[in-house]
Amino acid sequence: MHRQRFYTLSASCPDRVGIVARVSSFIAEHQGWILETALHAEPPRAGESVGRYFMRIEIRADSLPFMLSEFRERFAPLASELELSWKITDSAVKKRLVLLVSKQEHCLYDLLARWKSKELDVEIPCVISNHNDLRGFVEWHGISFHHVPVTADNKAAAYAEVQRLFEEVHGDTMVLARYMQILSPELCAAYPGRIINIHHSFLPSFVGAKPYHQAYEKGVKLIGATCHYVTADLDQGPIIEQDVIRIDHTDAVEDMVRYGRDIEKTVLARGLRYHLEDRVLVHGTKTVVFR
Repeated sequence: MHRQRFYTLSASCPDRVGIVARVSSFIAEHQGWILETALHAEPPRAGESVGRYFMRIEIRADSLPFMLSEFRERFAPLASELELSWKITDSAVKKRLVLLVSKQEHCLYDLLARWKSKELDVEIPCVISNHNDLRGFVEWHGISFHHVPVTADNKAAAYAEVQRLFEEVHGDTMVLARYMQILSPELCAAYPGRIINIHHSFLPSFVGAKPYHQAYEKGVKLIGATCHYVTADLDQGPIIEQDVIRIDHTDAVEDMVRYGRDIEKTVLARGLRYHLEDRVLVHGTKTVVFR
């Protein structure tokens, strides 16, 4: 990561000759200093005649003679010509995270520790939970805690309240830090690519409240975790990050649960960092992650 302030341009478009030349020429014409570039070309998928091109470019902020608002205005005609899906962000502007949690605390503990130590350089205006169990821990950190109960009868109202709170604090990203509820399709649709979830990688084989117990009984040899964007299709959103660890017959259920919590924390933190640094580009269900 560069010490100086920089802008990150991330984009994808139908593949063609000259994309990099056109974009880099635009930046150079305005005295832009490119610090880092990552590029990737995807071949056409079934039923498509053209592949997809992905790029991430970091530009030294003080090298440009204008601010981001003018960059967006000037770049828009070229982006339209190239059919770019794009955004540009400022490293000096901290992203605002809203964390959702239930009773399992390990991911919340880990994220708040990283935030407190400045490793996770973000703002966390509030935590939302369907239980009150973690209120004291959250408020000890000086963060607002909102208890929004979710029942079979009030889900629409509950998720409307979650959305209201997210908008009220001007949230950028919603992180489900082991939030054990299924978000409404309406809430998922409101924030595509802005809600991140973490879950064990036993799915779809071992569903329910005790997946590690089920896995133990089946003699599973690998434990993993998946960090992904949330969509209305349960646990089927675009994947950001995954990892696994190997276990064997000497590991008890309690060991497996502990290993699982460790890898969930690590994968969520890693996937969230990729998202915050605009290293994740999504096209349909396909993700390209520039690590």
